Amino acid sequence: MTTAISNRQFEIIEAAGKILTTSGISGLTIKNLAKEMQFSESAIYRHFSSKEEIIIAMLNYLAESMDSRYSEIISKTQSPEEKFTILFQNQLAFFDKNPHFVVAVFSDGLLEESQRINETILKIMQIKKKHLAPIIAEGQQQAVFINTIPADEIIHIIMGAFRLQMFKWRTAHFQFDIMDKGQNLIKTLLSIIKIK
Repeated sequence: MTTAISNRQFEIIEAAGKILTTSGISGLTIKNLAKEMQFSESAIYRHFSSKEEIIIAMLNYLAESMDSRYSEIISKTQSPEEKFTILFQNQLAFFDKNPHFVVAVFSDGLLEESQRINETILKIMQIKKKHLAPIIAEGQQQAVFINTIPADEIIHIIMGAFRLQMFKWRTAHFQFDIMDKGQNLIKTLLSIIKIK
């Protein structure tokens, strides 16, 4: 699934992320990006054909980063509860350091702007589900997590809760501590899905 990305393309993505964080999707133009990077606009176009391509590259990078990080941090020796906690703590820490990825996923009008962007965001959600589903299934098999609700429904609720938390953080312009709020959400969700 790895998408080859050059160092220069990564620099452009990082600069685009900075603009997204400060100015939103409307502020992300090739002209503003060239100014931010002290490049000519034609230099940007040598690496990306459009703003859409930059956003898709950013989202693909996020998807691949998530897949790689989750594969590395989850081990067979951890309990389902530990795996659940580590998975979400890892993602929270990544977003805390890289809030522009949250802006890319939750920018107003972004989903309507491009079917390809929409599909890439769905790919991110599928990767999250790919890593979360075995954790929930294992927890249910070990009678750690409730099994009165199907695993798919539990995953839907959990992912929805985290998406809402990230959306609230983005609309609050990152003014609250996402690690603190996220940790509280992890505890709350575990208290809901764990067998008492």
